[in-house]
Amino acid sequence: MSQANAAVREMPKAQVWRAVCAREDLVLNSGVVALVGNAQVALFFVASIGGAPQLFAVDNRDPVTGVNVMGRGLVGSLGGDLVIASPLYKQRYRLVDGTCLEDAALRLRTWPVRLVGDVVEVGLGD
Repeated sequence: MSQANAAVREMPKAQVWRAVCAREDLVLNSGVVALVGNAQVALFFVASIGGAPQLFAVDNRDPVTGVNVMGRGLVGSLGGDLVIASPLYKQRYRLVDGTCLEDAALRLRTWPVRLVGDVVEVGLGD
């Protein structure tokens, strides 16, 4: 294989975005859930100190119980990280990457998410 073909193969695919809701559907410092393909995605619009609110998208499925409840979790901050606490057993997950603070073996899937005008879009990835 030539170097040119190898370079083309290694280029990342363009992100595919799907509109999931309107900005007005979001609740500041709380979660709402959208169906993206076959996945339930919990969207969090979180206030930040001195800046615009941040938008996060994580799996709605609680990794401990398998129940779709993360959109009802409690938003907070711990050690400088924005977190969501499961409403069932209270494990805390970092919104930025889905890692669990109490158990490194647990993780929420995360999605790229953006606000385009008044439309919330979730990246579908590969």
